[in-house]
Amino acid sequence: MTETTTPQPREAFDLLMAGNQRFIEGAPEHPHQDATRRAVIAPAQKPFAVLFGCSDSRLAAEIIFDQGLGDLFVVRTAGHVVGAETLGSIEYGVSVLDCPLVVVLGHDSCGAIAAACAAADGGRVPGGFVRDVVERVTPSVLAARAVGRDRPEEILAEHIERTTDLLLERSRVLADRVADGRTAVVGLSYRLTDGSAQIVTAQGIDAAVPATS
Repeated sequence: MTETTTPQPREAFDLLMAGNQRFIEGAPEHPHQDATRRAVIAPAQKPFAVLFGCSDSRLAAEIIFDQGLGDLFVVRTAGHVVGAETLGSIEYGVSVLDCPLVVVLGHDSCGAIAAACAAADGGRVPGGFVRDVVERVTPSVLAARAVGRDRPEEILAEHIERTTDLLLERSRVLADRVADGRTAVVGLSYRLTDGSAQIVTAQGIDAAVPATS
């Protein structure tokens, strides 16, 4: 793939997951992280994916997917909660930068999900704007529990699924691009202990993509 070639959604997904596999194996290539790359992309950017993930310091996108400068358009919020600014940033990535892939990246041991679970159980709700984050995650906790999905990994999967659905519900730009095959939206769950990103949900590419082991 050259700088002027936009990959298809599946190609972009495979490229991302190949980088994660290198990271898991402890054999990263650290691509696109030198002075030459810096000079090449200085006039304009053309990332191959929008990465919308949790702000957790352990989820440094370019590291865990072994990518470099100009490869990923990264948008991050605590608990990957969605607001107007988030939607605008993602729409910029797909409509202006023509990214063929949008990834929602959640992870285990997420503080926002833990706080939402505690709040749902009658515990203390944080103050300030942290409260807003918790309140936006709480519907995922309640939805998971309503169908008997009470384990932490099940609640996480529910939140990732609901986030991907919310993006498509609220963004006509993104929904239209998925419908016509120009963009895929994939939800991934990241495991902190082994560094793997496992597929939870996918729209716009084969939904039968197996989870990474």
